[in-house]
Amino acid sequence: MAKKSIRIRARQKNGITTVKALISHPMETGQRKNSKTGELIPAHFIQEVEARSGDTLLMKAHWGPGVSKNPYVAFKYQGGKPGDEVTLAWVDNTGGKGTGSANIK
Repeated sequence: MAKKSIRIRARQKNGITTVKALISHPMETGQRKNSKTGELIPAHFIQEVEARSGDTLLMKAHWGPGVSKNPYVAFKYQGGKPGDEVTLAWVDNTGGKGTGSANIK
């Protein structure tokens, strides 16, 4: 995807960092039909989501076709300091990739 595919924010309060992200992705199951042609729309969905801060893996998720279009993901972790960078990355079933990052506020 050429455009920025992830909008991400990270905030730290009382030692707990909260990360929230919105991922732009069509998330097609492969079971829906095109209304004009009647043909199946090929499956196109995110399979893996990973969050890191530096070399530390914060979160890893394996998704399937049941996740909705433009998924929202949020999680908390202990630690992180204001100014640290948090990076979220995804890979889909067609080999597409996307990343986004934010500095903790």
